[in-house]
Amino acid sequence: MRVTIRKRKTLTMRALPVFPLALMLVACSASEEEKPGGVTQDEARALDAAAEMLDKRELPELPEAEVTAQPAPAPSAS
Repeated sequence: MRVTIRKRKTLTMRALPVFPLALMLVACSASEEEKPGGVTQDEARALDAAAEMLDKRELPELPEAEVTAQPAPAPSAS
């Protein structure tokens, strides 16, 4: 079967709108797999490393809270 120039042009014109659609679909796909919450794998690794570093950090000793007993106020003679 011989394809004429007119048929080739018609096929090209029909396929033309498909290319922008395909480009939009490719652009919308994520290049990296994301975790829930919209965080990439690299960001998740960095957050995990920061959390581990904070967990290993030694906290300073806090002084015990001391509450001294205060005398009850005397009733006013009104």
